[in-house]
Formats: sequence, C-alpha cells, structure tokens
Amino acid sequence: MATRGTLRYWAAAKAAAGTAEEPYAAGTLAEALAAARQAHAAEPEFARVLTRCSFLVDGDPVGTRDHSTVRLTEGGTVEVLPPFAGG
Repeated sequence: MATRGTLRYWAAAKAAAGTAEEPYAAGTLAEALAAARQAHAAEPEFARVLTRCSFLVDGDPVGTRDHSTVRLTEGGTVEVLPPFAGG
C-alpha cells in the first residue's frame, strides 16, 4: 500500500535532483527511491549520488537495513544525505 510523504534532498543529492524536496507515494524506502530514480532518469548523476547516500526515515537512521524492509509512514519524511566533507 502506498503512503504519501516527502523526500528531502541535501547537498549533492539536492543539486542532482534539481530540487530540495518532492513528494513520494510508496510503501517502502526502496519503492520511493526507485520512483525518484525513474523521475530523474534524464539526470544520470542523480542515480550515482543515491548510491553514496545515507537515509533518515522520520528521523531514524536506516543504516544497513535492506531498503525494501523499511516501511514508510503517511505524511513521513525521508532525508537523503550524501556524504559530507569536513566536520
């Protein structure tokens, strides 16, 4: 079942997507990311950036969990965080 929420892009992910955020309609993180890749298929850098990103779903780190097992919530937020330089 698809839920609706927001993908929020940061740094290089934001630049590659050409937007700071966009809606999702997906049941899992894997589905949301697949739809985002498809929506940005004309920008191959977007897919490359996603392979290096970490994700927060409603504030909780996804870590190494399989994205197909990470359920999304209605009205939730997925933060797409590429590696940051410095500290």
